[in-house]
Amino acid sequence: MDEQISSILSMMSAVLDNEQLGALHATLVKVLTKPEQQPAPKDNDKQLEAFLAAKSIEGCSKKTIAYYELTISKALAAIDKPILRMTTQDLRAYLSDYQVSRGSSAVTINNMRRVLSSFFSWLEDEGVLLKSPMRRIKAIKTPTKVKATFTSEQVERMREAAPCSRDLAIIDLLTTTGMRVSELVGLDRDDFDIEKRECVVLGKGNKERTVYFDDRTKMHLTAYFDTRDDDNDAAFMCRNDHSRRLGKDGVEKAVRKIGECAGVEHAHPHKFRRTLATKAIGKGMPIEQVQHLLGHQRIDTTLHYAMVDEANVKMSHRRFIC
Repeated sequence: MDEQISSILSMMSAVLDNEQLGALHATLVKVLTKPEQQPAPKDNDKQLEAFLAAKSIEGCSKKTIAYYELTISKALAAIDKPILRMTTQDLRAYLSDYQVSRGSSAVTINNMRRVLSSFFSWLEDEGVLLKSPMRRIKAIKTPTKVKATFTSEQVERMREAAPCSRDLAIIDLLTTTGMRVSELVGLDRDDFDIEKRECVVLGKGNKERTVYFDDRTKMHLTAYFDTRDDDNDAAFMCRNDHSRRLGKDGVEKAVRKIGECAGVEHAHPHKFRRTLATKAIGKGMPIEQVQHLLGHQRIDTTLHYAMVDEANVKMSHRRFIC
C-alpha cells in the first residue's frame, strides 16, 4: 500500500506543490489504509532518533546534536501530527507562532528554520518523504551586527593582568592561534612541538589541524609546563585541583576575571578568534588560509568572523581613491 501511495504522489508531484501533495497524501492514507496501519505521532520519535544518529556518525558535536534534538522535538510536539502528514503551512505557522509568543529574534527563528530544514531534507534523502515541506520556507533576513574585537592594547593589558603562568600561556595561545576553547581544553602536552612553535588540535567533525604560535607564546608555555610536577597528559589543569583537566567553563571564567582586572569589557575566549581573523585578513592573509587556520569547513563562516577594520578601509581609500 505504501508503494502505491508513493507512486501516486510521485506522478502528481509535477502538478502539485508541497502543501497539495501533503493534503493528497493524508487523504490517500486515510482512505486506503486501515486505522491501525496509519502512521502515529509516536513514529516521529523513531525518525528523530535515526536523524540524530546520522548526525552523530557525521561527526557533529554533542552540543550540536542536543540543539537539533531540542529544536526538532519541540516542533513535532507542537504540530502534533505524523511527519508524513506535516505540511509547509504547519511548519510556517509553528515558526510564526513561536516568534510571536516568545518575542524571539529573527536570528533565533532562522536558526530553528535551518535545523528543521536539515531534518526534513534528510528524511527526503532517506526516502521517507517525497518532498521536504521546508523547501518553500526561505531563509529569514537577519540584521548583520559588527562584533567587537580586542585591540592590541587590550590584549597587552590582559597579559599583564594574568595571575599565573597557566593563564598567561592560555591568553597567548588564544591570541596567536585563534583556536576554539573546546580545542584548547582538549590539548595534551604531547600535542605540542614547542621548538617548531606548533601544535595539533582536534576540531569539529574530529578533524585534526596544525596551528602555530609565536616566540612569546613558546616562552610562556615552556614556563607553565616547567611548573608542572604531575604526570597528567592534559596540557592545562585546574589551578585548585592538579588532577583535573581544565574545562571550557574554567577557561571562560579565567578570561572573564582577567578582563575585569585589566579593565577590558566583554572579555571572552571566542573574541580572540574573531580578533585573529580580522587581523590576519587586514594584513593581507588570503581568506582561504584564514579558513584553514580557523578550521572552518565553509569559507562563508570565515567571512562572518572577519570584521572589516575601519582603519584599513581608511588607509585603502587614501591609497586607491585619493
